[in-house]
Amino acid sequence: MPGENLTRDEARERAALLSVDGYEVSLDLRSAVGGHEGDGPRTFRSVTTVRFRCAEPGASSFADLIAPGVTAVSLNGRDLDPAQVFDGSRILLEDLAAENELVVDAQCAYSRTGEGMHRFVDPEDGEVYLYTQYEPADARRVFANFEQPDLKAPYRFEVRAPEGWTVWSNGVGEAADGVWRFAETKPISTYITCVVAGPYHYVTDRYERVLEDGTRLEIPLGAMCRKGLAPHFDADDVFLVTKQGLDFFHDHFDYPYPFGKYDQAFVPEYNLGAMENPGMVTFREEFIFRGKVTRASYEGRANVILHEMAHMWFGDLVTMEWWDDLWLKESFADFMGAFSLVGATRFTDGWITFANRRKAWAYRADQLPSTHPVTADIRDLQDAKLNFDGITYAKGASVLKQLVAYAGQDAFLEGARRYFKRHAYGNTRLGDLLSVLEETSGRDMAAWSRAWLETAGVNSLTPQVLLRADGTVDELAVVQEAAESHPELRPHRVAVGLYRRTGAGTLERYAQAETDVEGPRTVVAELAGADAPELVLVNDDDLTYCKTRFDDTSLATLREALGDLTDPLARALCWSALWNMTRDALLPARDFIALVLRFAGRETDIGVLQMLHAWAESAAVHYTAPERREEAGRRLAEGAAEQLRAAGEGSEQQLAWARFVARVACAEADFELLASLLDGTVTLPGLEVDQELRWAFLEPLAAHGAADEKRLDEELARDDTASGRRHHVRCLAARPSEAVKAQCWAQVVESDALSNALVEATIAGFAQPSQRELLAPYAEKYFAVIERVWTERSIQIGMDVVRGLFPSYEDSRGTLDATDAWLASHEDAAPALRRLVLEARDDLARALRGQACDAAAG
Repeated sequence: MPGENLTRDEARERAALLSVDGYEVSLDLRSAVGGHEGDGPRTFRSVTTVRFRCAEPGASSFADLIAPGVTAVSLNGRDLDPAQVFDGSRILLEDLAAENELVVDAQCAYSRTGEGMHRFVDPEDGEVYLYTQYEPADARRVFANFEQPDLKAPYRFEVRAPEGWTVWSNGVGEAADGVWRFAETKPISTYITCVVAGPYHYVTDRYERVLEDGTRLEIPLGAMCRKGLAPHFDADDVFLVTKQGLDFFHDHFDYPYPFGKYDQAFVPEYNLGAMENPGMVTFREEFIFRGKVTRASYEGRANVILHEMAHMWFGDLVTMEWWDDLWLKESFADFMGAFSLVGATRFTDGWITFANRRKAWAYRADQLPSTHPVTADIRDLQDAKLNFDGITYAKGASVLKQLVAYAGQDAFLEGARRYFKRHAYGNTRLGDLLSVLEETSGRDMAAWSRAWLETAGVNSLTPQVLLRADGTVDELAVVQEAAESHPELRPHRVAVGLYRRTGAGTLERYAQAETDVEGPRTVVAELAGADAPELVLVNDDDLTYCKTRFDDTSLATLREALGDLTDPLARALCWSALWNMTRDALLPARDFIALVLRFAGRETDIGVLQMLHAWAESAAVHYTAPERREEAGRRLAEGAAEQLRAAGEGSEQQLAWARFVARVACAEADFELLASLLDGTVTLPGLEVDQELRWAFLEPLAAHGAADEKRLDEELARDDTASGRRHHVRCLAARPSEAVKAQCWAQVVESDALSNALVEATIAGFAQPSQRELLAPYAEKYFAVIERVWTERSIQIGMDVVRGLFPSYEDSRGTLDATDAWLASHEDAAPALRRLVLEARDDLARALRGQACDAAAG
């Protein structure tokens, strides 16, 4: 409906008119269990009372609600006709008084898309689990409200639940007579209110701290998951990281945690990594590991726990006024996640992961046609939904890392402390933060902001080395370039490192200089006279946000000695730079694959190794010339199997290579190995083929016709759980059959019967890179249906379909032309839909340029 997509102008007009004093929300969730009759959606009763003021008595406005039906609406004691005032997404409010009370009695729908009140039935035991997810604007699917971040208010929730259930919300709750009543919250935004309800497995702990003023802070801790996951739930580690994070942020923020208790719920079929609801953080349940995983998985979970915790201050206590300044919470939380990970936990190499993984996400996003400044132009809620991207998170965090180097860590943290105290429970814009940073650092934040926050695009930095006759450096300069579409040359604080090989066969840094790079060419005077380098790394220590390039000598050194680099961060930065060169068609895909095959087996950082596996697979699938794909795939598969056999018994590397073998399997020998590992006729000492690894082995077997439906059903009988069913659906969709692909297409595109998690699993299985010919007919079908899908389905499912079913494996000029034709003939399509198609087009065009580079390599 037209009213669902709230615009920035509408939000500003409403905020100027209204201020909210408080909400009372009563939900009856007993309908979540038991039979359900009728053709419509399963619903629950939602009764909301909102007290608010109006600056212009007599004016009109609206409240937000997306619900199948409204039973009654009352405004200041006047009964309104729901048929007259409710259009399916908005409730018209006319002739407002200075002080108002709105009461809305509605029938709201349970969700199967992860938006609003999501309802999940566990196939293991038939138990029902509920949780809410709202960002950016789905609280209106659960209760009537003013759905924008700057109309903050306190909330009182009351929930009637089925017998035997426990209910949680943002505040502390107590149950009496079958009703759960929760303490009133502090003033918060609609999108971070939360309800979690069901027979969850719940573990408790407590955090205690004596504050500087001598008072004792006590925070009740809780962690929960479905009963079926309880045997795998390592709550002790979750609590350990939680306490370490709370210590770290209390040490640095000088503002005690403001929201009372701290619960963390790991919930099924979650669309996001996690959500920072104050006092009731929600996470995807895949962070509870059913099988053996590497240290990188635990590090990733810890990072997310700390990211969400940082939001308690950056986002919940102080909230952006509108989604333009989403970075004020997400960039800070992303930076603080890595900052606290390194400073407070066992994961002291977190900056390596940040450089290698998070920045890779940012570099990709910043080269898409949809790139935008960190402070974005968000016109409406659809824009907001798509702006939870690599720019807002990872580039913003990278820029903040640069800011810490620019302003100084002490000044940066003191600025944060003043920001919290000055704007607690309020809303802010960019200028509010810059003003406190100027106070504490004495730096010109306006100039820094213009360069780093208000322009888009990523610069590339390349070394130029001139040598003297005696072999020493005469001049070393850094050349800065920018894309034509985003020509801004930014100021960079960088460390330039010089490396050479030693007698011990290692590649070591022997000189380094920090300097400010400005303009197109900067001479690093401090390095004149140094011995000639074999490798120049122009963003040594990863101080700035840029694409690193190499001179010819450095590139030749890396081809021969990348694995000899002893510094793990330097090694990760070189890998990242080489991958960017591959994506930019400056390095043939075959060369990148050769580097991975030669040196990845020596990589000590498990997170970097797993990233290399993903990049190598992408290089083979997307950037290799079509006539060489088969050879590239064979080389990767053979190399992966060789490394698997060579890996240490029971090591993380062994597990990572086993998973990579499954991802790149392409020949009969590969399938025989996977099948024999599955049935136990072949064993590798130390490798435990647990249930998760079994499914990983089965998918390539299914995709290549080596595991039929009967075999997949047998595996489901062995693992008939929620996780097992998702794996089963993905493997079924992977089978190389016209009938299978037609069925998958119909299930995802023509029906809304599947939940969000099963839509995701079906799409993942459908789009197999080895099935290009089988998938070819769906390219034309894709362009015929995406606008209808976008209109008819929720935005989350629309995004999944438009992104996931784009015919990227039909990587030809014809697919590019078809994409351009759709864009040209759909200029009036929803801007968010066009953005998704433009991004997919850019990825395809980039792949074609990479293939041409690989073909030209001879």
